[in-house]
Amino acid sequence: MIDSICQRWSAALLVTTLCLCSRQALAQLGEVQGVHDPSIIKEGKVFYLFCTGPGIPIRTSTDLFNWQRSGVVFTEQPKWRGEEFRGRSMWAPDISYFGGTYHLYYAISQFGRNRSMIGLATNKTLDRESADYRWEDRGKVIETQLGDDWNAIDPNIVIDENETPWLVMGSYWTGIKMRRIDAATGLLSEADSKLYALASRPERPRAVEAPFMIRHDGLYYLFVSFDRCCAGVNSTYKTMVGRSKAVTKPFINRENRGMIKESATLVLESQGSVRGPGHCAILSDGGRDWLVHHFYDADNNGRSALQIRPLTWDAEGWPVAGEPIAGPVEVEQLSK
Repeated sequence: MIDSICQRWSAALLVTTLCLCSRQALAQLGEVQGVHDPSIIKEGKVFYLFCTGPGIPIRTSTDLFNWQRSGVVFTEQPKWRGEEFRGRSMWAPDISYFGGTYHLYYAISQFGRNRSMIGLATNKTLDRESADYRWEDRGKVIETQLGDDWNAIDPNIVIDENETPWLVMGSYWTGIKMRRIDAATGLLSEADSKLYALASRPERPRAVEAPFMIRHDGLYYLFVSFDRCCAGVNSTYKTMVGRSKAVTKPFINRENRGMIKESATLVLESQGSVRGPGHCAILSDGGRDWLVHHFYDADNNGRSALQIRPLTWDAEGWPVAGEPIAGPVEVEQLSK
């Protein structure tokens, strides 16, 4: 009898240990595996997460910990993409809210080449139960050709101190670029047609991509990913950052070296079973900041997954990534 009880107790302990180990790697529960290039926003009490994949998958959560699938943005391919890009998945969506509308920018690209396009879809609400829920295809925003020296993928919107939206984008080639956006249309601004250069890595493999810019305490912080993505447990992806006093001014690292010439400050790199953490988004909610990113799970055959960490700021104003959240987070109601 005692042996039987001990065996059952040992089995339960083993299951619990395995679950805890899995939780340590994944941190979140539910539909978190397979997430790549996450972008996140909150409407009401619900968090909405968008990522790379057919139709642009949507996931939802009310506590940042338990996630479920909630459909896709596109049930059919946008007609404007043409035969050249037929069958190509939509990459790296970015969700933002300005001008009373949700804006979802996304990329379509020929893998490994800079023949790429960024498109736009808009919606009045993210609540699928609302009568106003409808994704509207706004078409192509910008594109790059094979002869260009940069790559129009990995879009991200930042809103400056004057409520002007800017489209940050880029991958490899000559690095991260930016264009001003018309707040009324969500398309490129005619008032400022300059293509701003923000960050680059001039030496091969020129691996800088996945920009995400935020404004914090009067400064602009440009998060990017360095090194090798998409190689499972062999990924060397890492999250880096620089900052600037103005959205169009040079971005520098902690040692005052410019991001335009490869310099950036490390935020997060591989550790343990978490390999290649990158392509981050920053969520600000209730006075707290969160680092949202994908990684490759060495405990799950190198499959990509979602991870969310608290993001704090040190005495000099540089971001610090905390440990992955290990349980539901009490969140505050946050208006758009």
